[in-house]
This record gives sequence, structure tokens and C-alpha cells, in this order.
Amino acid sequence: MDKSHAKYLSEKLDNDHLKQMLYKAKDNIKDWTVASRINKGLSKGVAWNILAKDFDVNKQLHNIVKYNLIREYGEFLPEGFQQKKKPKTEIKPVHQNPIF
Repeated sequence: MDKSHAKYLSEKLDNDHLKQMLYKAKDNIKDWTVASRINKGLSKGVAWNILAKDFDVNKQLHNIVKYNLIREYGEFLPEGFQQKKKPKTEIKPVHQNPIF
């Protein structure tokens, strides 16, 4: 998920959507030692402990916290909130044989 889409979603989503995302992430992430997206010096496990350990649906979250949660675990949002992936176009380089 890119930064601009994560920022847009952080302003639009409520805590219930984030709670569903976190439950799905908790069930589906197998390797918690992978580097975090928001800070490459931390693992996904450390990011979870900082951002989601004490998540409360009734608590008002700052947009930066929502933004970081979405950047880190955004692939576990429901399909309607996922960013549409643009198909990659393969660019073939122009080639000429060298003239010696």
C-alpha cells in the first residue's frame, strides 16, 4: 500500500475496520521477524507491540497511528479498501548492434 492511499484511508476508516484488519493480520502472519514497512530497523512483531498490542475500539486514535497501522498491516483490509494494483507494462529496450 502506498503512502497516499494509506493517508486517505486513515482519515476515512473507523476503529471497527482497523480491528478486523488486526485480527486478520494476527491470524495470517506466520513470520513476525520480517522487517517492518514503517521502520526497517524493527520487525513486524515489534511494530505490533508498539501499535496494536493495546488496541481499543472505543479509544480515539490519532491519524498518524491509523496511518502507521494501515501502512504496516494494510494488506489485511477487506477487498473494498485495497488499493487497485496497476498492471505493470513491460518495456523492452531499444537495441542496436554496436558498430565497430
